[in-house]
Amino acid sequence: MRIEISNKHWFADVYLINSIDAAFCEKICKMLAHPVLGQYRYYELDSYDVLPSQYQFIDPKADWALEISFLPGVTDNLGNTAKQIICEHISIQNEALSVKSAKLILGKGNLPSIDEIKKQFNPLIQSCRLIQRFDNSYILQNYYNGSFTTEGNISFIKESITNSVQYINLEVSDDELEIIGKSGNLGLSLPAMKAIQAYFRILKRNPSDIELETLAQTWSEHCKHNIFSAPIDDIENGLYEYYIKRATLEINSSICASVFSDNAGGIVFDDDFLIVDKVETHNSPSALDPFGGAMTGVLGVNRDIIGFGKGAKPIMNTYYFCFAEKVPEKLYRDRECTSEILSPEFIMNGVIDGVNVGGNCSGIPTPLGSVYFDDRFCGKPLVFVGSLGIIPRSIDKMPSHIKKPKNGDKIVIVGGRTGKDGIHGATFSSAALTNSSTSTVVQIGDPTTQKKLSCAIIEARDLNLYNAITDNGAGGLSSSVGEMGKDGFEVDLSKALLKNSNMAPWEIWISESQERMTLAVPATKLELLASVMRKHNVEFCVIGEFTNSGRAIVKCSESEKNPIMDIDTDFLHSGNPKISLKTSVWSKQPAENKRKFDGISLETQLHEMMARPNICSKEFIAMQYDHEVQGSSVLKPLQGKGRVCSEAVVIRPILSSQRGVVKSQGFGSSYGEIDTYHMAACAIDTAIRNYVAAGGNINHLALLDNFCWCDSTNPERLWQLKRAAESCYDYAKAFATPFISGKDSMFNDFKGYNKDGEEVTISAPPSLLISAVGVIEDIENSISLDVKFPGDLIYVLGMTYDELGRSEYQMYSGVGSNNIPKVSAQSAKELYQIYGKAVAEKLIASAIAPNLGGLIVALIKSLIAGQLGAQIDLSKVILGQIEDKNIVNEVIMFSESQSRILVTVAPDNQKKFEQLFANIPHSNIGVVTEKKLLDINDAATIDIALLESSYKEFHQYNSPYTFS
Repeated sequence: MRIEISNKHWFADVYLINSIDAAFCEKICKMLAHPVLGQYRYYELDSYDVLPSQYQFIDPKADWALEISFLPGVTDNLGNTAKQIICEHISIQNEALSVKSAKLILGKGNLPSIDEIKKQFNPLIQSCRLIQRFDNSYILQNYYNGSFTTEGNISFIKESITNSVQYINLEVSDDELEIIGKSGNLGLSLPAMKAIQAYFRILKRNPSDIELETLAQTWSEHCKHNIFSAPIDDIENGLYEYYIKRATLEINSSICASVFSDNAGGIVFDDDFLIVDKVETHNSPSALDPFGGAMTGVLGVNRDIIGFGKGAKPIMNTYYFCFAEKVPEKLYRDRECTSEILSPEFIMNGVIDGVNVGGNCSGIPTPLGSVYFDDRFCGKPLVFVGSLGIIPRSIDKMPSHIKKPKNGDKIVIVGGRTGKDGIHGATFSSAALTNSSTSTVVQIGDPTTQKKLSCAIIEARDLNLYNAITDNGAGGLSSSVGEMGKDGFEVDLSKALLKNSNMAPWEIWISESQERMTLAVPATKLELLASVMRKHNVEFCVIGEFTNSGRAIVKCSESEKNPIMDIDTDFLHSGNPKISLKTSVWSKQPAENKRKFDGISLETQLHEMMARPNICSKEFIAMQYDHEVQGSSVLKPLQGKGRVCSEAVVIRPILSSQRGVVKSQGFGSSYGEIDTYHMAACAIDTAIRNYVAAGGNINHLALLDNFCWCDSTNPERLWQLKRAAESCYDYAKAFATPFISGKDSMFNDFKGYNKDGEEVTISAPPSLLISAVGVIEDIENSISLDVKFPGDLIYVLGMTYDELGRSEYQMYSGVGSNNIPKVSAQSAKELYQIYGKAVAEKLIASAIAPNLGGLIVALIKSLIAGQLGAQIDLSKVILGQIEDKNIVNEVIMFSESQSRILVTVAPDNQKKFEQLFANIPHSNIGVVTEKKLLDINDAATIDIALLESSYKEFHQYNSPYTFS
């Protein structure tokens, strides 16, 4: 049966339903169609793959149609939701019904080109059928191998031939051993394979496929952070221990409750609650399937929050995206040039939509995020997704952040079923993107299932029904059970609930299917836990128990005597041989370009700067994300009458309290072309000053680090990494802001081919996202970026230096040297401490922390937000030494010097304000005016409304349907 629901003339949602009585069709249509906007029709099909003569969906005005649907084996959330709706309203058994969704795009006139069609779907996980009218009949063609053909459909999912377990002979040469380690997405190095060989020699047997797969995921870069934890130069305990973790231990902050030991980091919110935070990356999956990769990134980081301690409630999501604007040439994953990489437009639209669905459909607000553009992200985008949660400080009179399975606890899996999606996700994410990457590594999330799971977990937590919890993320059951069961466990995989009936045991064990959590449950509490799960319509199964045997044992069936996996847990978690790394100084700095940018007026420059992709409004993204759900939003993602994107937000997680949470971000990338040490310092300072500018208390602040590096076995790239990590230590210590959580992604490289079949490698630039999270004692003191009243005085706090190097203005104009911004932590901290006092005394009317584009861009954003004007005198800005006196005005306006805040102050508060900042560099550079004009030194007068148009015009990306 086929049902179509059209909300627009040229688009329709299609549902293909099996085994349904025709008498129910009308009722089903009315359930699925919008009662006012929707139109529907239905009819019978003999077969989905054979075009019937009565193919009726083509509108008389349409000459062709594209039908896009998921490939076999790929999760179809829309179809699954429709199935649940039908089963709940009609007496049909869930197992007897199958619903497949599709999207229909109708068109008139000439057929779209292949390039246009390829922007509409992802051949790795979707099929596309082109149906065209021809003399009152229809021709159906399936997309395959870069073109459309009338040949049969192609299945991209390879089904398992057998459920039997295979054993791998490791008594082979080193060359053959290395080949085994690289086969099947294992990603095991020769030293790792030799360690495994030696271990199984002691056992006098060969490893099974499930044992080898388990070791591969457990030892993967994604799970073990081999690069960040390896000895490097003279640092024996690795960069993470020596720089990141050591900074937090030495700071020894009283606000830290749980750091580097759980799924997320936790700090004190007040006497009753902790706030917990985690930021993840989902780069590789988002390169293959932008929608699914980004959505599962959000859902996965939400489960990190749910899995913190005894279980926290997600209360806010964040994002930071790194995309290309264009691809320098056609690029392919294979030498035969049949698998082209996805276009930047397709990746961007898919990622934005994926984060939208992941957050909005889970009932979690998404108020904070931004986007950065660099064409080197064309092969592999960076997709940072974060989640903030809250948890009572104690559960049943015990600290809520402490958890541990007990001997005899049952291993309970709750949430979604296990399927073939996400197999090899951990090992796949630990390497460069190549033509060996397949659809099975991509997971498709289900936010509806996860929302039910989240509610069920919180209820079970409050009833103290389990001793420990973690999420099934990278490595699936292998990872969650393996990490929780370090003292030992025994599992029977025949007890697991499956999406696919023909899965091999190793596939069940390492699958990263979404929406699953693993619990350690006392046998006496199983019945009550089951009733809670049934109440929330959440599936669960008991697959084994935790032991103190020191063995990791997995069986296929309860009746089988011999396990298919039996490994010592110490070897599983500690047997991976350490690699030893050496660095070499990065020498590829760009040449200085002191070209003067002549012939373009200041007005034109400002318009073009405001329209630059890294500066312009991202309102078109923020508008897609619900930030009001849960009712906690205080400082919004779009601020002022002019709706300008903010760099920090404030939420009120406990509605009965005036206390709020402040969240901000700082991103470092471009400055790393000169020195990653100062790049990292700037990222830290940016996150902190965005936080402070919004009213956050610098004395109640913690940081998260997310390193995204490339080619991380290259000694020069390792030198850059070491410099950045050293900077994190120095500046975290100087600001007394501990790191509480983090993540690293070390191989953000694309390795493929150009149109001539020649090998191409594109490495994403080394990048670091720093997230700041902390507390504001009174949400009434939150400060937005929009100027408030005509007559308010405009001040710049902090010094401006000749630091145009790698700035947005230099990228635009070529003006300036390689002087990148540097951070003086001591003077910055003094400024931020005094600023906090000004906030408490309510002296600040508005505030914005200058970032990309410098001081003048920050001022224009504030004026657009407030829909007011300003009269300013740039000569009043306090300057450091400038080498080239010919570019003084450019430095004042566009330098990206750090540790500065642009504020407005009511005239009545001027005296008190200036007294408070007497020992801090500050300057009164002008006044807010009612007339919407920016008057600069009486030399240039620019209409704010026109600048607003430039700021908001971003035409690069439109609708996801972009046919000409």
